[in-house]
Amino acid sequence: MANTAVRVRLTRGASEGDVAALKAWLERERKLEALRSSGELEIQERAGTQDGQGQARPMGAGLDIMLVLIGAAAPKLFDEVYEQVKSGVRAWRENRRDVENGEPPEVEVAPDGDGR
Repeated sequence: MANTAVRVRLTRGASEGDVAALKAWLERERKLEALRSSGELEIQERAGTQDGQGQARPMGAGLDIMLVLIGAAAPKLFDEVYEQVKSGVRAWRENRRDVENGEPPEVEVAPDGDGR
């Protein structure tokens, strides 16, 4: 099955505010915003109950950001969206480091074939 979603998971002390801020940042990324406007991409917050190894997640924000590609073109767009998300996350972490004290949370970006 082709990947149709990108999962963004904040770890190590991430707050709900961090999740909301990163989601808003990604929504403003030019290419992602264009795909959202055309209905080809949805950006959602979802409860994250497991860590990357399938283990129950310890206390924390407990939310993942899912970028779900919609429609027949989804597999063709996946690599472009995946790279844009990784770039956006790097930019968000740099910006957060500049505007807030302390290190930003670690962020995992991974393909997810189960977008819905």
